[in-house]
Amino acid sequence: MSSKLLYATLFLLGLSGCAITQTVKPVERFESKEVCIIENLAVRPGFLDTYKRVLSEKGYLVRQLPPGANFEDCPITSTYTANWRWDLALYMAFADIRVYNKGQQTGQALYDALSGGANMGKFIKGEVKIAELVDQLFPGSAKSVAPAEKP
Repeated sequence: MSSKLLYATLFLLGLSGCAITQTVKPVERFESKEVCIIENLAVRPGFLDTYKRVLSEKGYLVRQLPPGANFEDCPITSTYTANWRWDLALYMAFADIRVYNKGQQTGQALYDALSGGANMGKFIKGEVKIAELVDQLFPGSAKSVAPAEKP
């Protein structure tokens, strides 16, 4: 094996450990247009601001619940966590948004750049990535939410 081929192989193997993953399981249809978000004080306030703004733009009524609130305090409840890392610049390395319908998880958006290593794709604006995750987690708009059944 030539040294160029060996170095190229080692380089590609090194990059394979520099993975950024994103998986989204969109929410299932639900009757409520109100989404309650349980505040996470361990996460930068800008995350919650962006999350609430994107949901509002999609037509949802957003209610912020205090830390430690119960999942059943609201029919549709959401939790979130995120953290940032420093590597030449500050970047959002991890985000996890979960949505619960009557206490049962119905959707999740997960972004993980913790193993991003030399992958320059990790240097995204947090607001842009949060908006993308929320758009994928809540496809469509609140107008497409099923109307409540009348007794």
